Amino acid sequence: MSEMDVFAAMGIAGFGKKPKQRQLDPNRFEKNKREDTGSTASSSAAAVKTEDDTSASTSVITRPKSAGHESEDDDVGPRPPPHETQVINEEDEPEFDASEDDFDRPQFPISHELILKDHTKVVSALAMDPSGARVVSGSHDYDCKLWDFGGMDWRCKPFKTWEPAGSYYIHDLKFSNDGHQFLVISGTTQAKLYDRDGEELATYIKGDPYIRDMKNTSGHVAELTSCAWHPRDPQTFITSSLDSTIRIWDVENKRKQKTVIVVKSKERGARTKTVLTRGGDDTVKLWDLRSFKKPLVTRSGLATLYPNTNAIFSPDNKYVVTGSGATAKGGRGHMLFLKKDTLETEKDLEVESTPVKVYWHSKINQILSGLSNGQICVLYSPDMSVNGAKLLLNKGPPRKATIEDMSDAVAAPTIITPHALPMFRDSEVGRSTKRKREKERLDPRKSHRPELPVTGPGRGGRVGASATQHVVQNLVRDTTRDEDPREALLKLAASADENPVWTAAWRANQPKPVFAPVEDEEEGEEKK
Repeated sequence: MSEMDVFAAMGIAGFGKKPKQRQLDPNRFEKNKREDTGSTASSSAAAVKTEDDTSASTSVITRPKSAGHESEDDDVGPRPPPHETQVINEEDEPEFDASEDDFDRPQFPISHELILKDHTKVVSALAMDPSGARVVSGSHDYDCKLWDFGGMDWRCKPFKTWEPAGSYYIHDLKFSNDGHQFLVISGTTQAKLYDRDGEELATYIKGDPYIRDMKNTSGHVAELTSCAWHPRDPQTFITSSLDSTIRIWDVENKRKQKTVIVVKSKERGARTKTVLTRGGDDTVKLWDLRSFKKPLVTRSGLATLYPNTNAIFSPDNKYVVTGSGATAKGGRGHMLFLKKDTLETEKDLEVESTPVKVYWHSKINQILSGLSNGQICVLYSPDMSVNGAKLLLNKGPPRKATIEDMSDAVAAPTIITPHALPMFRDSEVGRSTKRKREKERLDPRKSHRPELPVTGPGRGGRVGASATQHVVQNLVRDTTRDEDPREALLKLAASADENPVWTAAWRANQPKPVFAPVEDEEEGEEKK
């Protein structure tokens, strides 16, 4: 007897109402599919260049000559084993037999894209939390925006927008390794710390610009450029500035940094051997930290239109991803996937405008790119990516509003009773309501908008108070204003006579007051 038969016999299987499951469209990802997934290195080499392609800047790869390196054609690796025919049973046959070309070809999550459009100028900073659920973006329109893939709908709008530093560009954004807070680096001299919901936690001090020695200042004295978190300690981060210093900070201490590293100093603590740089000279260079005199590989011809343009390594550390600017005004930009060792183009992806910031999240396997037209392009693959941009399409289309969702005021008809008593009238409509609104508008007390509560430090002559202080003040309320001062003093008159505090020393010989008799007004009139 099966388990379902047992449940049916007990009357459990048919109990309750089965929830209705919404069926998702299997082709929901097709509308976000890119028309072109980019050209690979083999296809671009075989294709014939048109006149427009010849006008664009050509990319040149230069590598320093060394005696130990010979022609790369000889290093073909070991020969493959001889081909042997084997008989494979149907039971042992694998479900998917990928060809050698498909296996060797790199797979990038760029088949589909999602556009997040809310900035008005170039997106100069991008960051994602470690889980890949939230994105924070900064732009030259002075705004920072928080995006939540799990909470967004088909409109793809941020859930919070604010100006962290007034009219200053946003240069860099970094989430901490635990994802609870992030740093905002703007064109000012002070770094700001926010929690994952966008609430400001701390503003770090700025240094004294009149001190010549940068090691004696408590903060930066010039414009900030970038920041980074400690890989293992979520309470430590580092900032760099145009004052030629790098400062290490403690999250809890916003009055002074822990360590100051001047660029000209000899303090070095690098453990990695390879450094990737992206310069304003339209090049990408790969360096060896043991010899900084000459780069290992140089890739030139990559147009750099913005100083915030970056280059990153792929999560598997095999490729380099960077953006190349458009050659003409209003042209399309390129996102390049380069091989790490040679910086040769593995894939060239054409995007709508110039890519400035590129970010590849390793956990959800999605690539974010901030474009010069204010858009954020999210590249993903339905097969290779996890969550992130896929969550929006997994929700399905929005449910249509029914008559039950509407309020009673809209669904039910309005009954007008002009001759009813005022206490039985539901609402005044027409001209009487307009007159009432105009009359209330002239009343300064009713038309005055109440001031919003002050959060954080006080401003405008008002003292800030938190929600806890407000609750405590209401618990122990001071009622001295509601009492009569004369009655309050008379309560203490009896105790003052019995136990005087200030006149106890001369109480024995204190003279008794003698007051003149006061005649009543009626007795005075009779004497007259």
